[in-house]
Amino acid sequence: MKISTANIPEKGLALQFSKSEDWLRKMLSEEGKAGFSADRIDGQCSVTKIGKMVSVKGNITAGINLECSRCLESFTLPIKTVYEYTFLPAEDMPGNEETELTGEDLGLSYYRNDTIDLDPIILEQIVIQIPIKPLCKESCKGLCPVCGINLNVASCNHKQMAFTSPFTALEKLKTDGLVKSHPQGHCEERSNEVI
Repeated sequence: MKISTANIPEKGLALQFSKSEDWLRKMLSEEGKAGFSADRIDGQCSVTKIGKMVSVKGNITAGINLECSRCLESFTLPIKTVYEYTFLPAEDMPGNEETELTGEDLGLSYYRNDTIDLDPIILEQIVIQIPIKPLCKESCKGLCPVCGINLNVASCNHKQMAFTSPFTALEKLKTDGLVKSHPQGHCEERSNEVI
């Protein structure tokens, strides 16, 4: 969805949009991303222009189809996000010289040929809402590491092996009183005991 900055009226634009699964698939393949889908993406935005600066504010709602990282079951993650971008013409972009960015600079984007493409913004807002390790629910029990059964649906008699830290032996030394800690964080050997 592209907006010509020359066609933005003084009072601004109010836009509503709906994106399909095909749109998302196409955008993800162009960006080299994959791993999820969406049934429908809906949103709205307001676009205002002050001089050459263009402000885009809006929100997006979607149901993202993901695979749980613990039990591998498919689930839908509802997302609702609010966004705001400020655009300046590309010719106002700082040159190649080294410059220090301020907090205001981080919120800036640039447009070329008097056109702003909203599709990358919509995709970005969806992608940043997806957790690194998606879970169908916080209490997901995952799969049995022995037989692979989904522990949310059924149980098995396999014992879950407890993870033991390599630092357990050091903790045992401390709890047995063989090592005395000092407030400075240094340890010393007790004179009559061998470690």
